[in-house]
Amino acid sequence: MKRIDNIPKTMMAVRSHGPKDNRYEEIPVPEINEDEVLVKVEACGICAGDTKSYQGAAMFWGGGVLPPWTKVPVVAGHEFIGEVVAIGDNAAKKHKLKVGDRAIAEQIVPCGECRFCKSGEYWMCQHQNIHGHQGEVADGGMAQYMKYGPNDTVHKVPKHIPAEHAAMIEPLSCSVHTIERAKIKMNDVVVVAGMGPIGLCKIQYAKLKSPKMVIAIDINPKRLEVAKKLGVDVVINPKECDAVQAVLDLTDGYGCDVYINSTGHPSGVIQGLQMVRKLGTFVEFGVFSKETSVDWSIIGDRKEMTIYGAHISGRDGYEIAIRTLADGLIRVDDIVTHKFPLKDWEEAFALQADGKESIKVVLIP
Repeated sequence: MKRIDNIPKTMMAVRSHGPKDNRYEEIPVPEINEDEVLVKVEACGICAGDTKSYQGAAMFWGGGVLPPWTKVPVVAGHEFIGEVVAIGDNAAKKHKLKVGDRAIAEQIVPCGECRFCKSGEYWMCQHQNIHGHQGEVADGGMAQYMKYGPNDTVHKVPKHIPAEHAAMIEPLSCSVHTIERAKIKMNDVVVVAGMGPIGLCKIQYAKLKSPKMVIAIDINPKRLEVAKKLGVDVVINPKECDAVQAVLDLTDGYGCDVYINSTGHPSGVIQGLQMVRKLGTFVEFGVFSKETSVDWSIIGDRKEMTIYGAHISGRDGYEIAIRTLADGLIRVDDIVTHKFPLKDWEEAFALQADGKESIKVVLIP
């Protein structure tokens, strides 16, 4: 095992103990074995999922048809980046890393044994442990140090990327997978609803597919201005016009070819079903805080639509996210709007959840 000197015994971390019960507390620095990696966390972004988990959303804590998923206490955060400070010999060989390298682990910790892992579809692992949600098995990055375990998929990250931008690799990877699921063609009109951090990444990846038009929808004028800067063709604010009619007007009354919902709000689903053309494609990515009811006859009887779900990063999301960010093909400088020290996590969570002035808020341990 290789390690730097003077790694402390304890560290500060933001740990979840239950709904609305995050705590900034001192805990032990993780111990590692020869199959594991210890990183000093450089930055960790706050995801909408982090704020919804903190607020008690059923997806994380159970309710209705959903069983409890989060296991506490757990260090929060899955949008992390770190520098290797200790590494086991087996891990160094497996991941081609050394002390001093910058490295990221994918958000999911697959079991390696279920049918999905064995078929290479590990992002759909039956056990679905994700960093920041299952204590010990998958502690997260809102801490001074973090362990990448033996089942983690780990990637080296170029050091010329600013730390707060490198913390965007996880959201970028989700955007890659969603756009690949959409199967965008060069003559398509593509709508991306929800200009949060991931939506703003998706419009950039969609543009790389060279469709006829990319349309961004959001009710926040500041986020629509950022979408314009990032190259979107048309922006629509549903508070200022009938968004469905606006898309119909842009498409000779047919509707968009592809609709990608990144809002996590029921209205985004209804809006999408209305504005997708017959035989069109709807891709759902959002994490919802409440149920959505729709008339499913729109999907089948009326339009014969194709519906895809998109879950996290897929197989190639991280590799493509790292390359496109490092090469400047994808920009996040206008997406990362705020940085806070880890101890100010409460203010940072509130700012991220409010979303009026922020897009992506990043914690710096």
